[in-house]
Amino acid sequence: MFRQLASALAIGLIATAAHAQTYPEKNIRMVIPFPPGGGTDILGRLVAQKLTEANHWTIVPDNKAGAGGTLGITEAARGKPDGYDMVMGQKDNLVVGPWLYKSLPWNPVKDFTPVAHVAWSPVIIATSINSKYKTLADVVAAAKAAPDTVTYGSPGNGTTIHLAGDQFEKAAGIKLRHVPYKGSNPALMDALAGNVDLLVSSVPSAMAQVKAGKLRPLAVTSAKRSTSLPDVPTVAESGYKGFDMSTWYGLLMPAGAPAPIVAQMNGAVNKLLATPEMQKAIHDQGAEPLAMTPEAFSQQLQRDYQGMEKIVRDAGVKIE
Repeated sequence: MFRQLASALAIGLIATAAHAQTYPEKNIRMVIPFPPGGGTDILGRLVAQKLTEANHWTIVPDNKAGAGGTLGITEAARGKPDGYDMVMGQKDNLVVGPWLYKSLPWNPVKDFTPVAHVAWSPVIIATSINSKYKTLADVVAAAKAAPDTVTYGSPGNGTTIHLAGDQFEKAAGIKLRHVPYKGSNPALMDALAGNVDLLVSSVPSAMAQVKAGKLRPLAVTSAKRSTSLPDVPTVAESGYKGFDMSTWYGLLMPAGAPAPIVAQMNGAVNKLLATPEMQKAIHDQGAEPLAMTPEAFSQQLQRDYQGMEKIVRDAGVKIE
């Protein structure tokens, strides 16, 4: 019996390895859980394009937006664990969403296989170039003079970006008025039009308008300055020591994806991230490339998922 079991396992491993050698034999779908134009969409399409060019694969981006990215993650969790379904996930939908929604049909740690970390990005606090706010100190002064009147737009309730805004309010001892949107682009458009006083956004979502001189960055929320925006101070430098809120992006497959295929995709992504061309492309979008092994990415996912519970609870955000 034991010999039969060992033989079956050996046959299975040989078959999996053989499959990995011919992978991919068809198109790979990359679910992007947000609408076109946001930071996750920009980076997802960039990775899909460059992997396709470098490896002669066909990776097809598939936008599945809704519920702060959790609808797309739900669809990805239902995919087959054969290496042909993956998702460009990020901190918002993977580690924040499960603490906001009561009945999500997946767990980020149990139902996904982390494949390749791609990049991290600070959150940016910005305003229209025509705004009266020139510095973060101006915003704080106005909010203290008239609490709950200075408005800021975000991509949605409970996103890492919203939570970064909430954490800034607590650090500064002020009360802002949060205006949630269905994605980064609508919030950006209203900030440019002056319909909200501030934009709190991922850097990739805002970078084009910063470069165009239409959006004035006031601060970034990471512990260190963004390589893409070296002249923009951090919130910590602006007087709030220890402040650090950032987001990350990475590729995941449904749980049970074959280990050889995970290793192959991880190697392809990490090789891509090591090229000057890809590093420049990611920096141009306002993000910071960061390669990891699947194991290191898995550890980060678990650590962030566990640590986010308190932040969400303290923010008092609940979505039915």
